Amino acid sequence: MINQEIRSNHRQREILDELRRSGGSSRIQNIARVLNVSEETVRRNIKRLVNNGVVEKVHGGARLLEIEQEGDLRQRMLENPAAKLRIAEHVASLIKDGSSLFLDIGSTTTYIADALKAHKRLLVITNSVAVAYKLATRNENRVFMVGGELRAHDGGAFGSGAMEFASRFHADYAILSSAAISAENGIMLQDLEEAKFSQMIMKKSGKRIVAADSRKFHTTAPIVVGDPALVDVIVTDEPPPQTIIDAAREWSTEIVVAD
Repeated sequence: MINQEIRSNHRQREILDELRRSGGSSRIQNIARVLNVSEETVRRNIKRLVNNGVVEKVHGGARLLEIEQEGDLRQRMLENPAAKLRIAEHVASLIKDGSSLFLDIGSTTTYIADALKAHKRLLVITNSVAVAYKLATRNENRVFMVGGELRAHDGGAFGSGAMEFASRFHADYAILSSAAISAENGIMLQDLEEAKFSQMIMKKSGKRIVAADSRKFHTTAPIVVGDPALVDVIVTDEPPPQTIIDAAREWSTEIVVAD
């Protein structure tokens, strides 16, 4: 079932890429010809993209919709789950028992919290209610939830109180999410408070890991998260475009494709 989902997600990304190359819209028969698949395969995957709010159907084809804002956390947890699961399991394999780590808000970091449930004696600093809930009171873990107002749409704590509390720690790892990754700007987010928090925990950690599924290489966001050279590792599910590979080499950032 997971293998089928991975294949479906790969096909959907191919369709999105073709829509972008075609200026944002294309007929189903043209997409099928370029991708060398059946029109029924294209229709089936376009239906899924429509359900996810990524494209809209037009007569005989599909049109790309620009996503300006990420959905709430529950919705994002349902998007591309097979890829996020692979990424989470790989990130968890990098963390040893007894480590200290920052985990920020995001669907992928929530998957990582699930993947860390068998770890022992972790010290976790987080601004995510979902992460704190999954890792607290387990296996001698110590979980520090930062202070501040909780946002209704994702259960994240932000603001001066959250920043001040988290700044008291220095962790072995910072594990961060992203809204987009580009060769020009590095890691990007949709929200200024999230970017400030990410910048701070990157400076307060030994190793900085960005966990991002490959869709993040093909979108954009308005806020740049500091110097991309601060990122030690990007863990993703598929190889990024060559421009990002070249940029990561300049940043001295390792790109790891999770098996």
